[in-house]
Amino acid sequence: MSAAGATTTMTRRWLVGPGVALAATVAGGARTEVRAVIRRGRQTGTPEPGAQGRLLARPAPPTEPIAPGLHRLGLDRARDAVLLVPAGYRPDRAAPFVLSLHGAGGDAEGGLYPLRDLADEAGLVLLAPASRGPTWDVIRGGFGPDVAFIDAALAAAFARVAVDPTRLAVGGFSDGASYALSLGLGNGDLFGHLLAFSPGFAAPAAQTGEPRIFVSHGTRDEVLPIDRCSRRLVPPLQRAGYDVTYVEFDGGHTVPSEIAQRALAWFLRGSAPPAERPLPGTPAAG
Repeated sequence: MSAAGATTTMTRRWLVGPGVALAATVAGGARTEVRAVIRRGRQTGTPEPGAQGRLLARPAPPTEPIAPGLHRLGLDRARDAVLLVPAGYRPDRAAPFVLSLHGAGGDAEGGLYPLRDLADEAGLVLLAPASRGPTWDVIRGGFGPDVAFIDAALAAAFARVAVDPTRLAVGGFSDGASYALSLGLGNGDLFGHLLAFSPGFAAPAAQTGEPRIFVSHGTRDEVLPIDRCSRRLVPPLQRAGYDVTYVEFDGGHTVPSEIAQRALAWFLRGSAPPAERPLPGTPAAG
């Protein structure tokens, strides 16, 4: 079923066992333990931007011309959002689009990692907003100002570029990956694909739609250790019925170029690469 199909709303939950220390995030040089808690909530009525992590912006025919290149959107003087329009972009051809989120302590341009160098060849539009604080709001206590700012950035981007709604993703690295999962699972009617590079956890306010998910993680990651993060996170996502492509690689807290290329190919093709590493506890593929 497509992400724009049936909508399911569930109680808020962290997609890892409660009471377990999930992730060690680095912000301002400090190592902070994020503990799992169960919180309950339910969507009622028409949400406002930021309420329950919901986004309201939707792709529409662009009304403002834009040239290829990197553009500041002018939404905030100190911590803005940037829009990368690929070379060869044409407003009469809807382009694939990724909302790309930075890690802890990052900024808007940092959010373009790890897909920036691949965008021109792929014809990929990248939108990278900056978080309102040192990292994303749900990691600091709950959805709020970051969701509202992302919603405004999406609306501004959709007014400038023609976006293919069937090839629309949210992704990120590290804390950005955790936020991409948390935001994406609650907005699966907007994002058909989620790209999580070395995530720590997922904490959606609700689960809406059925987005397909790509997760990668380094086996030698010392910032967000794989045993405490992706290896605990991915199996519950699968059990919840999500189509998850999971890739482990020999490396640390990074996104190797081959992993970025593999994730982008997965997104653009709409199908998983044939030779994936099996999920923990599952039999190897024949």
